[in-house]
Amino acid sequence: MAASLDGFITRNDGSVDWMETADEFVDGATMDPAFIEEFLGTIDCYVMGSRTYETALAFQSRGLGWAYGDKPTFVLTNRELARTRDTVEFHSGDLAQFVNERLRPSFPSIWVVGGAELVAECLRHGLVDEVRYSILPVLIGEGIRFFGSLDRDVALHLAESKAYRSGMVELRYEIRR
Repeated sequence: MAASLDGFITRNDGSVDWMETADEFVDGATMDPAFIEEFLGTIDCYVMGSRTYETALAFQSRGLGWAYGDKPTFVLTNRELARTRDTVEFHSGDLAQFVNERLRPSFPSIWVVGGAELVAECLRHGLVDEVRYSILPVLIGEGIRFFGSLDRDVALHLAESKAYRSGMVELRYEIRR
């Protein structure tokens, strides 16, 4: 997920207008489309919460496309939502059981897109192997935090960091078991 420097993934109203920043870090790497395509090719399926799904649908309705391609996308929700693609499936129920019994046997690389409560729940259940945290060069002051509340510390190991020309910094942490 991407977050503001002060740790928010959306404003309180769910908007993400702050994600388009005008910073330039001349020593940073460029977002090479071939690299992005190669990286996305390593993902076997996506998992997201209902609000993240609604945000993705809003982006799509504004002409920005469906960011998840034709990969299976699982939306965890108790609400009735519009299913706009054949690749989208809704699920409610036990998260750990769903991931361990339904997803892991079929999808070696599961990408949890968001949101904050889903990520926290995955961390609480030990379902996460790594965290990629993209920090954008903006402070927004308040909103929904990157992580929901955790019931314990989660030890991490910094495996990689990269700065981009846009001023974004990507951190990749491995979960220490």
